[in-house]
Amino acid sequence: MANVNIKFNGKDFLLSCDDGQEEHLEELLTHINQKFSDLKNDLGNIGENKLLLITSVQILDEYFETKKKVEEKKTELKNLSDKFRELKSLVYDYKDKKEDEMKRLSQDHEDFKKEIEKNKEDYEKIIEEAADEIEIFVEKANLENPVQ
Repeated sequence: MANVNIKFNGKDFLLSCDDGQEEHLEELLTHINQKFSDLKNDLGNIGENKLLLITSVQILDEYFETKKKVEEKKTELKNLSDKFRELKSLVYDYKDKKEDEMKRLSQDHEDFKKEIEKNKEDYEKIIEEAADEIEIFVEKANLENPVQ
């Protein structure tokens, strides 16, 4: 245990703390002493006990206000985190839907290409059959009406 000599309200005190915490204890006591001195200046000499009580109440009030703000921030952070998770889920859902849609469009495109190729082949076949029919027709016409 370490010992720290401090001065509070003009009086010397020897306080103990864990080793390595001396500087922190001095900072705390400086803060308390400042609050106490400010109140003493503002309220006058209303008695050390009353000033100590008011100082304690103010410091405790600051503590509880800070604690309340920390809890509010934790709640805000949790809400923000929940919204982020929800948004992330929506993004992944959207991505999955778009990937499915791309696959479907790609398949439709392949099916359409196959249909065009088949129609091309059918069209070529029809043209070939029509050309054969025309050739047969012309041959028959030439046989029936020979050129003189």
